[in-house]
Amino acid sequence: MQFFRDLSLSAIVSGFVVVLVGFTSTGAIVFQAALALGATQAQVSSWMWALGLGMGIASILPSLYYKKPVLAAWSTPGAALIATTQGVAMSDAIGAFVICSLLIIIAGVSGLFEKLMNKIPMALASAMLAGVLLRFGMEAFSSIKTAPLLVLPMIAAHLIGRRFWPRYAVVGVLFVGVAIAMATDALKWDAVVIEWAQPVWVTPSWSWAATIGLALPLFVVTMASQNMPGVAVMRAAGYNTPISPVIASGGVVNLIFAPFGAFALNLAAITAAICMSKEAHEDPDKRYTAAVMGGVFYCLIGLFGAIVGGLFAAFPRELIVVLAGLALINTIGGGLAAAMKDESDREAAMITFLITASGVTLLGIGSAFWGLVGGVIAIVVLRKRV
Repeated sequence: MQFFRDLSLSAIVSGFVVVLVGFTSTGAIVFQAALALGATQAQVSSWMWALGLGMGIASILPSLYYKKPVLAAWSTPGAALIATTQGVAMSDAIGAFVICSLLIIIAGVSGLFEKLMNKIPMALASAMLAGVLLRFGMEAFSSIKTAPLLVLPMIAAHLIGRRFWPRYAVVGVLFVGVAIAMATDALKWDAVVIEWAQPVWVTPSWSWAATIGLALPLFVVTMASQNMPGVAVMRAAGYNTPISPVIASGGVVNLIFAPFGAFALNLAAITAAICMSKEAHEDPDKRYTAAVMGGVFYCLIGLFGAIVGGLFAAFPRELIVVLAGLALINTIGGGLAAAMKDESDREAAMITFLITASGVTLLGIGSAFWGLVGGVIAIVVLRKRV
């Protein structure tokens, strides 16, 4: 088989690093998202199972078919959006995941992805993303009040890591946090269970509040803040992979696993760049093997989702909050930079950012949607005035 002839040790290592960085950097946010919806420990494990297998399949199949690196990931801003959602029942949230999956499929099959994204000013999408994530960044530093001996060394590890080994900075933060938690006997080891993950089916239900307040913002941030950068990374690396089929197939995989907790799957950007670099393989035509191996490791972690969920439950709350917040600093900064770049849209973007960050809920609909609405109204009014 050609895949095994093309495979190299560096591709295997790159695939492993991709998964390690992905799970350790943003897994904490997914854990918080599940808990925000009132998930049980079994449901948290099911989320990890569904996301792991979903990302694995969505990475392996297109990479093998096109012989180009295609790496899937969960939607980090989508997880953050869910984590800030209040008053949504788990079944309604699952219904929103299903709707989001269907919208992704439609966007891919119809070829409307780029056209649809062009209708939403990038400044507003970026401002909404920054507003959703702001709370995580602030909580990372406010946690100093409750656990300074844990939080301050983690922040120091982040700065040192960003200076000397930026690709693995979050991994270093995790190691420092775990080491301190172990030294202070703050880990709850009884929460860790060594067993296979068991999928937990949640029958979807639908409500207008969840559809408008969760499904639509989840779709927007996933497509604008995840899939668009993912495509950009592909193109920058010189790969002309057909985008519409990849987006549509990822949506189908997402739809299958949505009732088990797969909230939104998309193209990876930062971790995908690892698979597309020289470190993965000297030959660009063989770097797809790194993405395939990343998919294999995704599946393995998904199968042991109970352990992953148990580990996050065992960690002190401050460790999870700081890990998530530090991992998102650059994303928050990038969102603000993109939102403020165009002076003509800057005021509208700030309105979107402030409304979203406020956490205001109206008519049962979350702040991300109202932030986008406020920004669109501001753009219409201000541009007409000009």
